[in-house]
Amino acid sequence: MNAVHDMGGLPSEQPIDRSEHHLMEWERRTGALVDVLREKRVINTDELRRGIEAIPPDEYRRLGYYERWSTSLEILLVEKGLLTKQEIDGRAATVGARWA
Repeated sequence: MNAVHDMGGLPSEQPIDRSEHHLMEWERRTGALVDVLREKRVINTDELRRGIEAIPPDEYRRLGYYERWSTSLEILLVEKGLLTKQEIDGRAATVGARWA
């Protein structure tokens, strides 16, 4: 049985969205953070993928591409003991209030 992240190529009623997607600032920053953490050898591609694949199916379907990356980063940084969930949530609340 395939997992939720193995849905590529499955039939769908939804047309493929081929429109240009302009990245939002948080999406660019998420991509940059992944690049820096890879460069510093804090994470690697396989770990990022494992974190994405660990997202519960309902949440995975609800999240967008960079939201999955962000969720995976949180999982990995907490697993590695580099940050706590509380530290991440606190910082996210601070940034969210500033950007609101």
